[in-house]
Amino acid sequence: MNYLDLTTEERTAALLKLGEKPFREKQISRWILSGAESFAEMTDLSAQLRSTLSEHFSFERARVELCQTSSDGTKKYLLAFPDGQKAEAVFMKYSYGNSLCISTQVGCNMGCAFCASGIGGKIRDLKAWEMLDEFIVCRKASGEDINHIVLMGMGEPFDNYSQVSAFLRQIHDPKGISLSFRNITLSTCGLVSYIGRFAEDFPQVNLAVSLHAATQEEREKIMPVAKGYPLSELIPACRRHAEATGRRITFEYALIQGKNDSQQNCSELAALLRGINCHVNLIPLNPVSESGFSTVGREAAHRFAQSLENMGIPCTVRRQLGADIDAACGQLRKKHTCPKAEENV
Repeated sequence: MNYLDLTTEERTAALLKLGEKPFREKQISRWILSGAESFAEMTDLSAQLRSTLSEHFSFERARVELCQTSSDGTKKYLLAFPDGQKAEAVFMKYSYGNSLCISTQVGCNMGCAFCASGIGGKIRDLKAWEMLDEFIVCRKASGEDINHIVLMGMGEPFDNYSQVSAFLRQIHDPKGISLSFRNITLSTCGLVSYIGRFAEDFPQVNLAVSLHAATQEEREKIMPVAKGYPLSELIPACRRHAEATGRRITFEYALIQGKNDSQQNCSELAALLRGINCHVNLIPLNPVSESGFSTVGREAAHRFAQSLENMGIPCTVRRQLGADIDAACGQLRKKHTCPKAEENV
């Protein structure tokens, strides 16, 4: 049994069965958070206890199989989990600090037409400890502090709500990483049934909603999830979230040439979002060969942004980080374990 796969309560109970005091769990957890790779490294435990733990438990954590570094300093880590499945995490530098983009699933079932992560579908959900391990392992590999995280990697966080919730509580725990909820952003395709619950469970965590179109017809063409969660339900849910939490919602909008980048599209977007405490994050589409879509230039993106601002909707154009290593928004995919993706690489 992998020790990391146990909850805090299960670890404490297991240690009690071995005749150890409850405080041993905290000792071992400190080593886990520091990135220890075996019980043998835990030198403030007796040699006998380390040996006993090794006899009763395996100690298998995520490992970095590949690290790619972009010309802009962004690092993409291919992480291998104990069962052989893989996901990617991205380390990014900003003026306000370092941020890590974390995956919540191996693959994704949402099927957004412009996104590489859904090629091949979802293999499985990531467990809370595996998401926490993404943070710990990448922090150790980068050698730098990470003070912000975004759940915007592979997967749909609300499709793995219970494990994502456990992860958020773990990384926020004052006795552990103690990362402020305000420094965490969760991005969803718009699974309406979870938005109200999320507002109640995590009112301080930032919410980002992948919108990408301002009409139901156009959204359905690029985001199949829109058929089950139409704009007529999504937008009121977002409005309620903003009112309930007092926090601004970010709407992500990937600009796709000839699909959603016209002045009419801009006007429709402004009308849709008017009156919501929100901010639009415009993303010039990052290239994914399989999608068949083309991006707009940054100059065109800034014109779209200015038009949106003129209509009263706060807006910025996202910096493009890591595109040269397929680490930018929409480019993460499980190349090494997804045949359907690898065939087209």
